[in-house]
Amino acid sequence: MTEEVKRVYAFGKDADGKNVTEGNTNMKPQLGGKGANLAEMANIGLPVPPGFTITCQTCMEYSNAGNVWPEGALDTIRQYREDLEQRVGKKIGDPKDPLLVSVRSGAPISMPGMMDTVLNLGLNDESINGLIEQTENPRFAWDSYRRFIQMFSNVVMGLDGDLFENAITIKKNERGVKSDTELTAEDLQELVAEFKRIFSENVDLAAYPDLAQDGVAVFPQDPMAQLKLAIEAVFGSWDNPRAVLYRKQNKIDDNMGTAVNVQCMVFGNKGATSATGVAFTRNAANGAKEYYGDYLVNAQGEDVVAGIRNTSPISELKHTPGLEEAGKELEDVFVLLENHFRDMMDIEFTIEQGKLYMLQTRVGKRTAAAALHIAIDMEKEGLITKEEAVSRVEPEQLDQLLHPQFDKNATYDVLATGLNASPGAAVGEVVFSSEDAVRVAEEGRKCVLVRWETNPDDLAGMIAAEGILTSHGGKTSHAAVIARGMGAPCVCGVDALKIDAEKKEIVVSGTDVVLHEGDMISIDGTTGIVVKGAVDLVMPELTGDLDTILEWADEIRELGVRANADNPEDAELSRKFGAEGIGLCRTEHMFLGDRKQIIQKFILDENEDVRAECVKQLGELQTGDFLGMFRAMDGLPVIVRLLDPPLHEFLESPRALDVAIARMEEKGASADEIAAKRNLMAQIDGWAEANPMLGLRGCRLSILFPQLPEMQVRAIATAAARLKKEGLNPQPEIMIPLVAFESEIETLREKAEGFVAAVAAEEGVELDIKIGTMIELPRAAVIADKIAKHADFFSFGTNDLTQTTLGFSRDDAEAKFLPAYMEQHLLKRNPFATLDDGVAELVKMGCEKGRSTNPALKLGVCGEHGGDPESIMKFAKIGPDYVSCSPYRVPVARLAAAQAALAK
Repeated sequence: MTEEVKRVYAFGKDADGKNVTEGNTNMKPQLGGKGANLAEMANIGLPVPPGFTITCQTCMEYSNAGNVWPEGALDTIRQYREDLEQRVGKKIGDPKDPLLVSVRSGAPISMPGMMDTVLNLGLNDESINGLIEQTENPRFAWDSYRRFIQMFSNVVMGLDGDLFENAITIKKNERGVKSDTELTAEDLQELVAEFKRIFSENVDLAAYPDLAQDGVAVFPQDPMAQLKLAIEAVFGSWDNPRAVLYRKQNKIDDNMGTAVNVQCMVFGNKGATSATGVAFTRNAANGAKEYYGDYLVNAQGEDVVAGIRNTSPISELKHTPGLEEAGKELEDVFVLLENHFRDMMDIEFTIEQGKLYMLQTRVGKRTAAAALHIAIDMEKEGLITKEEAVSRVEPEQLDQLLHPQFDKNATYDVLATGLNASPGAAVGEVVFSSEDAVRVAEEGRKCVLVRWETNPDDLAGMIAAEGILTSHGGKTSHAAVIARGMGAPCVCGVDALKIDAEKKEIVVSGTDVVLHEGDMISIDGTTGIVVKGAVDLVMPELTGDLDTILEWADEIRELGVRANADNPEDAELSRKFGAEGIGLCRTEHMFLGDRKQIIQKFILDENEDVRAECVKQLGELQTGDFLGMFRAMDGLPVIVRLLDPPLHEFLESPRALDVAIARMEEKGASADEIAAKRNLMAQIDGWAEANPMLGLRGCRLSILFPQLPEMQVRAIATAAARLKKEGLNPQPEIMIPLVAFESEIETLREKAEGFVAAVAAEEGVELDIKIGTMIELPRAAVIADKIAKHADFFSFGTNDLTQTTLGFSRDDAEAKFLPAYMEQHLLKRNPFATLDDGVAELVKMGCEKGRSTNPALKLGVCGEHGGDPESIMKFAKIGPDYVSCSPYRVPVARLAAAQAALAK
């Protein structure tokens, strides 16, 4: 078989103890993260159970062909399965000494809990007897068989897992025991029979005719059939709803596919000297240099992550009787792996009768606070460089550090305490299901998702909720891992909460408190506390580790970072977050509230005296606005965009006026009042546009109503002059929006310069105010060399440039058809969120042509793309001097700009 079509790779040792691994950690695109790292652990001599990996490319070929196997793939898998059997000296399904395997997913980019796993594959009604004979442990054998039937039925056949959990609960109640570990071999054997009955009654024979026997579905006894179905199920899980949603949330390519790892089983459920666990080489919540994780004695791995049983902290493992040596060996492995990969690692392990086995390692998911702390510590320890430390922190993660926290001055009583699984605080209504969380969020209310423990199907609700609260599970449970990855506050394992999801209520043990759906609660994922009612929240300070990383980022980055801010409060916040100026002050946002009536009167009233009075009022208000903005950003540039809204945003809604007139008529208002309202509606209708976004806005508004730009420029210049007299150093710049023709900017610039000169003379100060334009139309980018002759700067308004380039209405596309485009893979990214390559080419052209005639031209980006890390990577390659974004995105942009410089 040629290397180009190689579909399967072996890992682990042969029968003589020789390493026969074919892959390594650099092969994640082919082997997935799990397969590549299993190979790497085998290569460095760690105890990895042998197996083989089916490539991600095979998954995509199978999926793209309509779930049809590529030619020869099944034959290759059979060859590797036979090779594995030869290496370990056992055969799958052997009635005397069966080999059992796990079948696990593994994408190139970690997607914890999103895809499927099948354990204990190879058991059937004959091989169970061989397992009993070889282990001399009937209880273990029957426990393994019932687990296999349960998992296979749920994962592969799609049966409801509760059918089996309910059967276990009934059996425990019959026996009067609390834990499934207390069930006997006979109990478990009876459960196997019950599970097979549940299987027969619920499997759709039309979908699986090969399982029919005398007209009844029978649990598959052929191990080869089991293996084929399990691999197909793992392939299929790449496209399950939760995996698709996770990829969309984390911008993971849908075409990567998942590898499938078929690996010899080792058993953590063989009694008191066996265990299984998940651990991190450092604390994944706060970054402290300590071992962090959970383990369970006499259990299998799914028990840990599913939160079914309450776990023990990993620090206790080496002190647990019968597990001491394995615990010490595991800590040595922690050190070896961290030094080898030079990062904090996530590890899954099993101890079988005192012997340690490594089942997985990957770079560990961590909170933003932990990412910062670990990166800085590792730089101090000499493991990584300062540049690598900056590269290790995901820019999007910084949003976590800007999440609210409990106000230190707030008073509250702690209702219950659990594990501090993911930091940050949340306040919201109690909801008990993912569906309810989505519904409440869509209704505009905040909620906290409360569950016994979350599972992968809860992802949509976890995204919608402000925070997650569970009564079971540890710090490596599904809820904890997913919450940390998405930056949501999470408190896990609150034993005091007795949750009844059907009744939609929570009884809090040791108190008389009962919480119902809709009640307000507060959770603190940093401390692990739960509070009844709403606690005041505050925003954190940019200090400590975050400040250090951002200082390092500022030393590296080449792109400047400014903020989009329209009021003094946002300007001050932007400066606090490290903005180097204001790249966009949208003055139309200053015309809301009562001011909207003034500007509407100006537009609709043709009386020049009335218009003059409106302009006078607006000028005084605007001067006050700019005094506050320039004072907040003293010494830093503030680009003020002249009015640029579609005209209808300044006018009342005709539909609202129509409703108001109907109500006036219903209530018997006077004829004069009704007539006046009708006249207003008629005037507004006279200004109606079929497409306001392409209508009377931007510089067109300035040309039609020259009083408006004169008022604004005078207000800008007056505010700057007054502050200069106070000894301050205001740096305003004037942006002329929506220019398409050279003549527009030439005319409007000349007028603006005249207004500035007039104010300077009136105030008796020198004013040097730069004047530029926003490039937001394709024509402007194409003739940028001509426009640049009349501009001191360009600022690319990529929101409108995307709209006008693609012909997508930014007000409608995201609600109407963009979701369908994304689902059908016609687009990989929402072009209003991440810069489209075609729009990027226009930005590049504008930069190059503008500088060809004006080498001193300053270039910036002020669309929402300025705060998107993926877009910043593109901007770093095509020429702007700076990006500008919303205040809370400034730290994100600073870090992303540094990573863009390192990528170059």
